[in-house]
Amino acid sequence: MIDGLDTGYYEAGSGPTVVLLHGGEHGSSAELTWEFNFHALAGGFHVIAPDWLGFGTTAKVHDFELGAQRRLAHMQRFLAYKEIDKADLIGCSMGGALAVRALSADSRSLPARSLVLIGSGGNAPDNIFRRALLDYDCTISGMRKIVEALIHDPSWSRNDAYVERRFRSSIEPGAWECSAAARFKNPLVSVRSEFGQVDTTRYENIDIPVLVIGGEFDVLKEPGYAPHLARRFPRGEAYTVPNAGHLSNIEQADEVNGNIIAFLRRVNGNS
Repeated sequence: MIDGLDTGYYEAGSGPTVVLLHGGEHGSSAELTWEFNFHALAGGFHVIAPDWLGFGTTAKVHDFELGAQRRLAHMQRFLAYKEIDKADLIGCSMGGALAVRALSADSRSLPARSLVLIGSGGNAPDNIFRRALLDYDCTISGMRKIVEALIHDPSWSRNDAYVERRFRSSIEPGAWECSAAARFKNPLVSVRSEFGQVDTTRYENIDIPVLVIGGEFDVLKEPGYAPHLARRFPRGEAYTVPNAGHLSNIEQADEVNGNIIAFLRRVNGNS
């Protein structure tokens, strides 16, 4: 219980602490984002994978005044509760975006020793694939379009059981409402999408080791964005995953796991 709110998480392994921050698409959760990475990382690290506020098994709450800042504050309180004063953060999509924005504004906002970004950071184009995520209508066909946008290999979106799992997660009581609420716009406020805009994040303020992992065929990012983004960090490096889309950690799990583990061993002095 964090400030009276149920907070779900997975935890296993021993060694340097690694915190996994999942993405924000409809139906996302720690389980669905990290199911192909969690055990591989827990073989050499102390791994914690929490559900963000409004997702998975964590309370379905959205703050209309603070928005994403409330979600970040809840995560900060959770990490303090777990007595984590330093960790390697791995953020996928929204998870990485929230972490990088927080750290660029205040290096002490999260207990980050290093940062891995998967499908995070850089410009986010507003295209038909982005619209599939934003306009989700709580149907199987709508979820299939989301999977098509997230994963390059079409066998995933054709896998009825996999699409069904994501669909079921997306219709848990309050799940759709929390994800959709972030897009509500007060008619008195000027309409401005966060997508299709120039990225103004001050990446140069983040002076810790950063690994940017991008899928070769990520349709939710600009082509070849990972190397370009990595150069904006003082200590950044990049890896582009062949034959992968936005969720390269799912689609090419073994390859991504190997690159992350090698990076974490270097930054923790175990190379």
